[in-house]
Amino acid sequence: MDLFSRSWAALRAAVAGLADDDFARPSGCTGWLVRDLVCHLVIDAQDVLITLATPVAAAPTRDAVTYWEVTGAPPSGDDPLDALTVRLAAAYQDPGLLEFHLDDVGSAAGRAAELADPELTVGTRGQVLTAGDYLLAYVLEWTLHHLDLVARLPGAPRPPAEGLARSRELLERIAGTAFPASFSDTDALLLGTGRRVPTDGERARLGPLAARLPFVIG
Repeated sequence: MDLFSRSWAALRAAVAGLADDDFARPSGCTGWLVRDLVCHLVIDAQDVLITLATPVAAAPTRDAVTYWEVTGAPPSGDDPLDALTVRLAAAYQDPGLLEFHLDDVGSAAGRAAELADPELTVGTRGQVLTAGDYLLAYVLEWTLHHLDLVARLPGAPRPPAEGLARSRELLERIAGTAFPASFSDTDALLLGTGRRVPTDGERARLGPLAARLPFVIG
């Protein structure tokens, strides 16, 4: 629960530190500008609020690992929700309004997470998880999107080290295998999710795992 809060607070602080011009730069999400990614974070924060307010009287069907659906195909941008996100982000016009909306909804989502009983069972995407597992799954979401946010912003703050390490652990459990110990947590996450193509040297160190990349999660 604490790691969710730290990862989410760090991501929101990184957004708050952006200059207006940064919102028009490309993000690490294919086809999305930084403003599109920030708009997606607003929607994510709304999802967290909705899910934590939707307790269910049922046993968990998923955990922080099995919450994720894995494919090998990166998003094309044709998904209707992705297209809606881009149009919605453009409608803000003033980056300050988008930043304010994220701070407003994001603060509420963070507070709801702090107050949540980790053993509470909640419903989302037709599945049931404990609130603790749901929020742990979102540590991976926040960390990957933090990397997306700063992909072309070299001066922006990076995700917390503990969030990177836990996200790598989750991705390795999702993949069913470990990345080479010589890879940094950031490189393991970027390469593992297809956000970066491995170099020839990295491909050699990956061995048979290279043929299984990327693990596109959603």
